Amino acid sequence: MGLFVAACLMLATPGEVPQGCSSSFVEAGRARIEVFTYKPETFDGGPMIVVCHGMLRNADEYRDHARSLADRLGALVVAPLFPTDDFPYERYQAGGLLDEGRLAPRDAWTWQLLLELINEMRRREDRPDMPYYLFGHSGGAQFLVRMAGFITSDAQRIVVSNPGALLFPSRELPYPYGFGGLPEEVSDDAALSRFLAQPLTLYIAEEDCERDEFLDVTDSAELQGANRRQRSANAFRAARHLALENGWKFNWQLVIVPGVAHDHQKMLDHDLCERALHVAATDTRHSATRRPVHFSLAAKTRRNPLRKAHLEPVGEPAKR
Repeated sequence: MGLFVAACLMLATPGEVPQGCSSSFVEAGRARIEVFTYKPETFDGGPMIVVCHGMLRNADEYRDHARSLADRLGALVVAPLFPTDDFPYERYQAGGLLDEGRLAPRDAWTWQLLLELINEMRRREDRPDMPYYLFGHSGGAQFLVRMAGFITSDAQRIVVSNPGALLFPSRELPYPYGFGGLPEEVSDDAALSRFLAQPLTLYIAEEDCERDEFLDVTDSAELQGANRRQRSANAFRAARHLALENGWKFNWQLVIVPGVAHDHQKMLDHDLCERALHVAATDTRHSATRRPVHFSLAAKTRRNPLRKAHLEPVGEPAKR
């Protein structure tokens, strides 16, 4: 145990990522970002898995809890830290898209920093085309689902796990809950179509139904559903229906994990995480051409308003 702790406290210098646990800093744009990494001893040209922490900003724990997944897949884990002081909600969960209500320059978006960080890790590994996957849980899932709405990357898959609120493919909800109120250049039908074509997996815990103190309970979030599980399922249905209705490409997947609540370690450890990362976009069980789901945000919000769910007592804090 002592050797493991010592290895995980090692601060690496820029260069090839060392085996085991380490950390280093990456200069990305105007930011200096600490990155926690894990490379299995058996690593041999595998992919990179970028793990985005939740609102507790515990990137080191996310790195540690992704080790089992990395060992199974022969992958390099990269877990960047976005501290609250430098990256509050507006710059992390909301991606820095807006600056005082106006569209910020693209190079100021936090998602661009993430892409620069990924390219730097590729450079250190001397693999400019190294394939990578994105995984975010809770607040990190919000960061990634909104990134998918505005950034086209070369990620193999973007796994969005148990977000408290999402970016819905609708102009009826204001940003960061939908595309409403945004300039046409980032909210027109072309933008919505690109969003639905992203290689996105909604990776949902079946028992993530608790309305805890971390859940977003703003009016716009409540219109998405009563809890995290409902909100992700509703977003998937809305996206699939919109793609079917317009004949757009639909590349989203839905993976539901039984017996798990709001716990990032259990989501990472579960065998279904591999499916969430690697499932083919042609899986007909969740394709836009399947029996259509007639979901209308307008109908849900105007004709059948969502009632606030009963607030259950909050139990022991889960890993976020």
